[in-house]
Amino acid sequence: MTDQTPALLAAERRAHVMATLERDGAVRVAQLMDELGVAPVTLRRDLAQMEREGLLVRVHGGAVPPAGGFDDVEPGHQPTSTRTGSIAMLVPSLSFYWPSVVRGAETEATRHGLRVVLRGASYELQDERPVLERLVHTEGVRGLVVAPNTDTPHAQDVVQWLAECGVPNVLVERDAVVLPDGSPVENVTTDHALGAVLAARHLASLGHRRVGLIIARDSPTSRKIAAGWQAACLELGLTPSDHFETSLPPRTSPDFSAVVDATLDAALSNSVTAILVHSDPEAMAFVDLALNRGISVPGDLSVVAYDDEVAELFTPALTAVSPPRNSVGRAAVDLLARRIEDPMRPVHRVVLNPTLNVRGSTAPPRGA
Repeated sequence: MTDQTPALLAAERRAHVMATLERDGAVRVAQLMDELGVAPVTLRRDLAQMEREGLLVRVHGGAVPPAGGFDDVEPGHQPTSTRTGSIAMLVPSLSFYWPSVVRGAETEATRHGLRVVLRGASYELQDERPVLERLVHTEGVRGLVVAPNTDTPHAQDVVQWLAECGVPNVLVERDAVVLPDGSPVENVTTDHALGAVLAARHLASLGHRRVGLIIARDSPTSRKIAAGWQAACLELGLTPSDHFETSLPPRTSPDFSAVVDATLDAALSNSVTAILVHSDPEAMAFVDLALNRGISVPGDLSVVAYDDEVAELFTPALTAVSPPRNSVGRAAVDLLARRIEDPMRPVHRVVLNPTLNVRGSTAPPRGA
């Protein structure tokens, strides 16, 4: 038997699974692979669909009959609530930025009667598939919320695996498409380009004309910020001579301080009076260095941070673009819960707006 058409799920594969459940009281994916000659991802997709119909309950490595046995299962039954099981969440960090997203996800999961199985990966992890495989096999997991690393050779492989794993999933703060047709996947993102526009408009309203953008290297967020910044410069009538852009190495890099120092020199030599810096720690590094050199903030240089994770705690309190991190997590879980309840609903892509919190690190330029 070959896995060539989805019709096999409704016919031969489904019938075989149900017969085995009634005979043995359980099925195992490894056993079904041998008997049906299909890939494990196909079987997991089959079992996930049958679980959504109330025909079985998935467990680690296989499935068992539903509570109460088969007598309680009505043909075509679809659950009307997600109030069982858990969702798995994989994020690239359990420290900066992501804890607020996770807390929002946990709050929304509780509202739906679900719990969150959390894993932290790493921005250096090249292939998340082994971690995701383990999460999918975790007992009771009904869906995935994932923020994959989009800058690795395996990025598209991970997206394709998610599309074929048989478990509903939602990307968070990531954009991706499924090949070969390039269909966008279900996701929740912040409009980071808008965040840059808000910052540029604020600085322009204060009278700044020479402004700079400082971004972290190798960050999906930074690329969106840069795109919004370019749009804002065009909107505000700024020319290339009126602004500059630079990128920073990771904070753990031995040359980080030297690059910050050189960037500050370049800004001052170009008469730049205001900068937007992604993210908070990098912005604080710029302010520290400026103050150490006798440069007043915001008198000589206005600084806007991006992320607003700890910007308010700094002295001076930093004006900052604030992504709605908690709401991003809540929206992702809500999308996933709705997908679990209605597998045939259209793909949804949710974009949330950031806000700008004006504090003490921005002011009109001297002489304005």
